[in-house]
Amino acid sequence: MRSLSIDIETKSGVDLARCGVYRYCEDPLFGILLFGVSVDGGPVEVYDLACGEKLPDQLISALSDTTVLKSAFNASFERICISAWLRRNHPGMLMGYGIDGESLPYLDPSGWRCTMVWSAYLGLPLSLANVGRILKLENQKMKEGSDLIRYFCSPCRPTKTNGGRTWNLPEHAPEKWELFKRYNRRDVEVEMQIQQRLCNHPVPATVWDEWHLDQMVNDRGIRLDMDLVHSAIRLDGLSSSEVSERMRQLTDLDNPNSVVQMKGWLKENGLETDTLGKKTVQSLIRESGGKIREILELRLQMAKSSVKKYQAMEDTVCSDSRAHGMFQFYGANRSGRWAGRHIQLQNLPQNHIHDLENARDVLKTGDYDLMKTLFDDVPDTLSQLIRTAFIPREGYKFIVSDFSSIEARVLAFLADEKWRIDVFRNNGDIYCASASAMFKVPVEKHGRNAELRQKGKIAELALGYGGSVGALKAMGAIELGLKEEELQPLVTSWRNANPGIVGYWWEIDSAVRKAISERIPTSVGIISFECRKGMLFITLPSGRILSYVRPRITVSDDGRESITYEGTGLNKHWERIESYGPKFVENIVQAISRDILAYAMKNLRDLRIVAHVHDELIIECPLDTRVEEICGEMGKTPKWIEGLHLRADGYETMFYKKD
Repeated sequence: MRSLSIDIETKSGVDLARCGVYRYCEDPLFGILLFGVSVDGGPVEVYDLACGEKLPDQLISALSDTTVLKSAFNASFERICISAWLRRNHPGMLMGYGIDGESLPYLDPSGWRCTMVWSAYLGLPLSLANVGRILKLENQKMKEGSDLIRYFCSPCRPTKTNGGRTWNLPEHAPEKWELFKRYNRRDVEVEMQIQQRLCNHPVPATVWDEWHLDQMVNDRGIRLDMDLVHSAIRLDGLSSSEVSERMRQLTDLDNPNSVVQMKGWLKENGLETDTLGKKTVQSLIRESGGKIREILELRLQMAKSSVKKYQAMEDTVCSDSRAHGMFQFYGANRSGRWAGRHIQLQNLPQNHIHDLENARDVLKTGDYDLMKTLFDDVPDTLSQLIRTAFIPREGYKFIVSDFSSIEARVLAFLADEKWRIDVFRNNGDIYCASASAMFKVPVEKHGRNAELRQKGKIAELALGYGGSVGALKAMGAIELGLKEEELQPLVTSWRNANPGIVGYWWEIDSAVRKAISERIPTSVGIISFECRKGMLFITLPSGRILSYVRPRITVSDDGRESITYEGTGLNKHWERIESYGPKFVENIVQAISRDILAYAMKNLRDLRIVAHVHDELIIECPLDTRVEEICGEMGKTPKWIEGLHLRADGYETMFYKKD
């Protein structure tokens, strides 16, 4: 055996979507029902494990043999499930893997490939059915699958009709079971067809190495302080009940949490609003007083989603007290960045409480009255403490290291915006420097013209990729005190101060248009563009490519030309997407920033990386590990982008926080 193409059908009493595959496999009811496999590209064989069939010994041995290449669509699911199945049924065949002193109880990912990652690398969706449809494969994923999975793979509700059973077994619906086996076989066939169609565009070995490292981080997981989590959920329940009761007293509404009822009550009391979104309510609070203001403030407390994060922790945590599988490799297929799953580490609330350690201790006592006394807004306090639920294992600490202004540095380097490069070379404050360049006066963080720094910061965060007044508003410019009439002059000032970046947007736009319309390879500096076989490829300095499906130049009714391609839009549907130079620059800059993070992860792979967020690594390390060593390694510039000035800062902590 040299290769296996695999698809399995499984059962568990745990909700896979809510809890993730690692928790799903720990359930005592977990099992593999059907095991579909093609050996060396041969015919697909379906082993009916639920009905007593056995996998051949040679096949079982191949599963743990890293020299036999296993592939599947979303291979992490197959790898984790088969690991759990081997632990229970063939424990001697699962050796585990990991860095020195570590043994992760899963099949070594170096022996696996993921067709979903391959598809995402080429700009295709993260769904087997959608990839098959877009590639117009001869065999498509069977539509009956969802119903069959619901019928056989999850517990059923006991009724008189089904004799009070809690599981549907093959003998309860033999025809459905035969269809389920055909469905399993078809999934393997579709996965193999996708590989055949994509074989002319292979994923580089470096990207597979990154995926293997990603799988190790997910397998390792990150420890949770479950005492804090349980206490937070309980106190949030008490706070919610108290706030709801106060709202009922003030409004006489049956359900003050209802948006419709609350909007109606506000209208009756002279305040009409189309939405009760966070930003709108915050704005209304500033304009209101008395009873209305109190009700709006209570509304904000009721809308706090902090407890959802704690509940996600409770759902996801495994028997080792760690959350696993929080990162989706190539989750953002326009840049190849990771995406968050389950707890969503990428969008945790910030913390501003002065003494986090004391706040954690108070929360863990479970004393609600003490929490209210010390921290007036309990929901807000719980929200700020979410990060601190992540803790290192006993005898270890966290070192958190992140890149300083990574995207701004990459953008300045690509556009050769010399004054910005000088700021980064000298470790200056880019927000002060930007404000100084925009307003032609010295700006110091805590000194001269310090009030302009905030305008420089908002402009930096909103305007680097062609953004204008709308981008400033989305970044919260109005809420931070800027006036409407200030916004357009701010855009103009920033663009005038950054002619290299503005020019770079349109150089990229021109290169993309030329590659698509003339089918001529083009380049801008270290970025190259080529259109072939119905794909636009942008080659990054790392050698990785960004892929855009079926690009074209379209002309609107008013004669305006625009660049479009097919991809997953904001509504998660596959559609034609319009783009232009600044947006491609955003993709390129974020992709290079992602590659720099991946480079740092590889340099630090012999340490226990437990999590990462865009430009930040969280490392679980021995107490004698020095922050300077980690930051020094992380701040190394890759040879493929020599001349870029990187800087990594860090701190050590016994719980995760935003320093």
